[in-house]
Amino acid sequence: MYLAKILDRHRTAAQSDSRRLSQLIDEAKSVTTSRGFIQRLRSDSTDQLAVIAEIKRRSPSKGVLREGIIASDVARAYATGSASCLSVLTDDVSFGGSVEDLREARAATSLPVLRKDFTVSELDVCDARIMGADCVLLIAAALTQPELRAFHQLAIEIGLDVLVETHDEAEVERALLVGATMIGVNQRDLVTFQVDHERAKRMAANIPNGVVKIAESGVRDAKDAQSLRDAGYDAVLVGESLVVSNNPAEVIASLRVTTTKN
Repeated sequence: MYLAKILDRHRTAAQSDSRRLSQLIDEAKSVTTSRGFIQRLRSDSTDQLAVIAEIKRRSPSKGVLREGIIASDVARAYATGSASCLSVLTDDVSFGGSVEDLREARAATSLPVLRKDFTVSELDVCDARIMGADCVLLIAAALTQPELRAFHQLAIEIGLDVLVETHDEAEVERALLVGATMIGVNQRDLVTFQVDHERAKRMAANIPNGVVKIAESGVRDAKDAQSLRDAGYDAVLVGESLVVSNNPAEVIASLRVTTTKN
């Protein structure tokens, strides 16, 4: 069970973190203005499917995806392909990412950046803003409802947009209860890491109009993108297929299908 092992590691680290939350909140609030992650997605998805392009070095199930990734170069390639936003893995042990990857990627472009990691404490939320992220990921399956509510509220308070990731209808309801304005549906099972390509389409109707809808994982090509756009999604978050591609800019451009969403 990948998720349980990863969460155990992150929660153990959080329990030993002795930093003062009040100081981190003050530091996070002093960071310069956000680039507006959700605002960019709303704007870019009016006539086309928006693409959140991910920098991901490895995965627990597949190992190393591409050797020698330079985060700044990848970010520029994604921007060339008209990506709307970036997602950067910062988990080191399971995904080979780092805070430095996020900082390098953000410095290389003007795109808003999501910190993709396993947020398990309020300190993690503050860290995302301090390292320069414009958006933080909260995984419903990894958090209790009080944690989800508290982390979401804190993120908004310190200037972060929030992507709440869900895997089923119950988790969508939990996200809505905390006031989520951006909900992702991950088509990858976080227990088995297998992809269900129909999951996002099934769940789209459970996310109200006005909430930004993002389909995550398993987006392979323009056909998948078109299917998700037709189901009502504003954006797709794409990682592995971009990382292993020799021409990620071309792949991103092909995913930006133009059919008006439902």
